[in-house]
Amino acid sequence: MPIYVFRCGCGVRFEHLTSMTATTTPACPSCGGETAKVPARFSLGGQASPGLSRDEMPQTWKGVYDGNAEYVDRARRDWDARQKLEEKYPEIAGDQRPILAHEGRYHEVPLRAGDIPLSGTPPVPGARAHGHGHGHGHGHAAPAAPPAPKGD
Repeated sequence: MPIYVFRCGCGVRFEHLTSMTATTTPACPSCGGETAKVPARFSLGGQASPGLSRDEMPQTWKGVYDGNAEYVDRARRDWDARQKLEEKYPEIAGDQRPILAHEGRYHEVPLRAGDIPLSGTPPVPGARAHGHGHGHGHGHAAPAAPPAPKGD
């Protein structure tokens, strides 16, 4: 049953839950007089959303549920709608540089083209830089102890 707005001759306006097929109107809660149905104003509830941004869209095979066709189709429709919205409102587009890494240690802090120099190892969030840029992920052991002095 929808909620309708009613108005009384005494000036009181109120909402009342009534069936769509009701032929009588409720009495005024203030004076008990006759009421008339008033056309309701247009209203929206909730919050408008522009949809997922480029950073929030799935970036990996795992992110699209191993290529689930229905999910991929919906994601494509969502992305097309988002691109049209960004063309109309460029201020919501955000950073448009391509994402270089998105999984693993960079999942929470994706790198973008231009964030790091092209030579050397990209910085790992939370790790110390160690000066050589080969990036093969080996661990550094503690320095070796100096040799023991030889007795004469």
